[in-house]
Amino acid sequence: MSPDPKIPIRALEAAADQLMAKAAIEIPDDYVDGLRGMANTETGDLSAFVIQAMLDNYDAAKEDRRAMCGDTGVPRWFVKYGNEAQVEGGPVALEAALRRATAAATESVPLRPNRVHPLWRTDHDNNVGLNAPEIDYAFHPDADWVDLTTVHKGGLFGSDYRMLFPGDGIDGIRRFFLDTLIAFGKRGLACQPAIVGIGLGGSKDTCVVLGKQAACLRTVGSRNPDPGVAELEDELKQLGNKIGMGAMGFMGSSMVVDCHIEAGFCHTGGTPMSVHMFCLSSRRASARVFADGRAEFRTDPEWFTSYSRRETVEWPSQVQNLKQSG
Repeated sequence: MSPDPKIPIRALEAAADQLMAKAAIEIPDDYVDGLRGMANTETGDLSAFVIQAMLDNYDAAKEDRRAMCGDTGVPRWFVKYGNEAQVEGGPVALEAALRRATAAATESVPLRPNRVHPLWRTDHDNNVGLNAPEIDYAFHPDADWVDLTTVHKGGLFGSDYRMLFPGDGIDGIRRFFLDTLIAFGKRGLACQPAIVGIGLGGSKDTCVVLGKQAACLRTVGSRNPDPGVAELEDELKQLGNKIGMGAMGFMGSSMVVDCHIEAGFCHTGGTPMSVHMFCLSSRRASARVFADGRAEFRTDPEWFTSYSRRETVEWPSQVQNLKQSG
């Protein structure tokens, strides 16, 4: 029996090269549609003017094939392996390909070389260095493909964390959410309208990761499968648009394009919460690469699935495999 074919490393690197350009230039349709909807309801004159200018800028960037924002953020990667997928050269070769694609895009798109050493401020002029770009991994059952997603997120402000007590309840979540948005808006720490991601639970590091992924890896209009969480997402979105702030901090009603919440089990004594703003340069792009070298491009990362959100010890297919092997 011949071994399963391996996904060519050249196909993965070629897809990564295209993703870098797509993320910097082609703002996802779900975000643009959400912004167009806000343009129709914005109450502030200056805020409405800025939103329309943003939409015009998106069109110009796509037509001219130029990055839509002068600050192209800090590129990072999210990789999802199908359980049966095999990559030519293995994960080490894949990581090298992603680093090459990042460096190449910095010159070819071009991206602004934003990555520097935290102490010496030295850089390689290519967004690659110590622990950069970040590469996060997830897995999917019964699949033989690899998903690549790049996100070019701003790397300065636009995130906060707080440890709440269980007794704070939903009111405490609302309070921290509003405190954060008001502080960001007043101090110019986020470029809105933004997709707001919230991490609830987990350990501190997991909480922050969940919040960032909720902001960057879900599409506008998507809802958490838990009805109670989905209801809270809708409520917080409405609250965020009632604080009197619109586009880029001007008076208005367009602070939040959407609100996404992801949760994880946490310690009994606390409720960690993180808030992240994915700014008006909602830069993300995804591709699924197959063993025959095909790449299917899309704007929905499909990162969060029923498998990734599973609460049980085993996954149904794992249980079935154990029964068959037993």
